[in-house]
Amino acid sequence: MGEERPITVLTRPGQILEAPSRSPVAQDVARRAGVSTATVSRVLNGSAGVRADKRAAVIRAAQDLGFVANGAARALSTRRFMAVGAVVPNIENEAFVRVLSSFQDRLRRAGYTLVAANAGYDLEDELREATFLLERGVDGLMLVGDIHHPDLHARIARSGIPTVQTFSLSRERPCVGFDNAASASRAANYLMDLGHRRIGVISGLRKDNDRGGARVNGIVQALAARGLRLAPEHDIEISYGIGGGRDGFRQMLAGGEPPTAIICGTDQIAFGAMIEARTRGLAVPGDLSVIGHNDSDFAPFLDPPLTTIRIHSAEIGHAAGDHLIARIQGRPTVQFTEIDAELIVRASTAPPAR
Repeated sequence: MGEERPITVLTRPGQILEAPSRSPVAQDVARRAGVSTATVSRVLNGSAGVRADKRAAVIRAAQDLGFVANGAARALSTRRFMAVGAVVPNIENEAFVRVLSSFQDRLRRAGYTLVAANAGYDLEDELREATFLLERGVDGLMLVGDIHHPDLHARIARSGIPTVQTFSLSRERPCVGFDNAASASRAANYLMDLGHRRIGVISGLRKDNDRGGARVNGIVQALAARGLRLAPEHDIEISYGIGGGRDGFRQMLAGGEPPTAIICGTDQIAFGAMIEARTRGLAVPGDLSVIGHNDSDFAPFLDPPLTTIRIHSAEIGHAAGDHLIARIQGRPTVQFTEIDAELIVRASTAPPAR
């Protein structure tokens, strides 16, 4: 049979439209490249054993014809969707943007596509998004943290797909992360070593957020080890963002004697607190030392540059991607990978004024 020609469609007197021809199929690619359809299939599936000249001819023919492989049919026949899902709490958080970018880089190298969703720190929404991905046959799933809807792990177990937990550590589930309590404790000890005794905390949402809660616990434990306490009026939980940081520090000042140093849940919160402090006539770090969290791109360029806890998000994403790909391909993996956070000291912290 010859190639199909476009079909002429008569619409009304004086108007003739040509309907587009059908989409090319594998046989069209094979005919144009001068190879068998089996060779086309092997090339498009990335199989070995195809001569370089034939592989190049198939790729060129597919590009010339605008051929798109039928991924749904391939998924049904191979039981591989060639896609991996990820659900993160906040797509606007720079740490999660970095982890998704590096995670996707690892997946792409292995021939997989990333399908990502934002849960907004809501366990019901996370369950809904993860279920959507599972029902559509993703080959693996990345989650953030250790607190999830009770039904989620059961659904993951029924699906049989590999998962990996990021940004926190677990002895029960495969994970790539760091000790959130220890990282925040390091920041508190650094401030106490400088001589601070009144230390405050402005954190983001802690409900259903094991990372935020663990960091506050780490600070409380570090203070207690030196005979100090976190005053209730200096323990503020707010929404995320620069505006949240301003509101949080405003609340802290309304509680009486202000702290000489604060540790913030994100760099954005820290930036907001610094803005509010300056508006109130307080100098950073002369009157108030400030520590952020994440080491965002803007942190070194603030005035003063922000002391912060650096989370190695890109490394977490790479390791999580490598872990899932290995499990999907049936290779041995390490179940517990710790990529420690570190304190980056800049000019927003100093000894308290005497």
